[in-house]
Amino acid sequence: MRLLIVDDHPLMRMGVGQLVRQEWPDVQLDEAATIAEAQQRIAASRPELVVLDLSLPDARGTEGASRLLRLLPGVPLLVLSLHAEDAMAARLLQMGVSGYLPKDRAPEELRAALRRLQQGGRYVSAALADHLLGLLSGKAPEALPHEQLSPQEHRVMLLIAAGQTPAQIADAMHLSVKTVGSYRARILEKAGWANNTELTKYCVQHGLTTL
Repeated sequence: MRLLIVDDHPLMRMGVGQLVRQEWPDVQLDEAATIAEAQQRIAASRPELVVLDLSLPDARGTEGASRLLRLLPGVPLLVLSLHAEDAMAARLLQMGVSGYLPKDRAPEELRAALRRLQQGGRYVSAALADHLLGLLSGKAPEALPHEQLSPQEHRVMLLIAAGQTPAQIADAMHLSVKTVGSYRARILEKAGWANNTELTKYCVQHGLTTL
């Protein structure tokens, strides 16, 4: 198996690598500290599985997952994150991520999660599974404002919260500045926020940004 670990903390990459080798001694491990480095590794050798941290120097929130999903269609992607599960996981799974695991559960569950992904399945922790079942049964709490956004709106929200200008967002998403403005207006209307300050405060409070 060829596995790519994308995390900006060397000790975390080392720990993940050690856990993986306990299960697959002959695994071929590639490492990257940023999405840009991950792109270089992928160009050199396509991985069969990817383990991704959400908080990277060149990608915040769901941005890194979005970029890797476009680069590696069909390759299972497991997200490891410190973020609150309910705030991020449902969105990532909707985007096409194959699994989501809080970092504090990695020592116990990482190998089981990767086995599941390798077999073509998906993996979430027990707590998140309960939350998702609640959504399907209609018994879950009312959706939070950011959960009502489309994937594109969600991405624009995160970039606004990261302090990027409309021009920077337009360049990152290959949109016009006018289109970015339209997305921003829809985001504020759907969520009931008055301005970017309220949007950013909400994202910080709900673990949607590393700011």
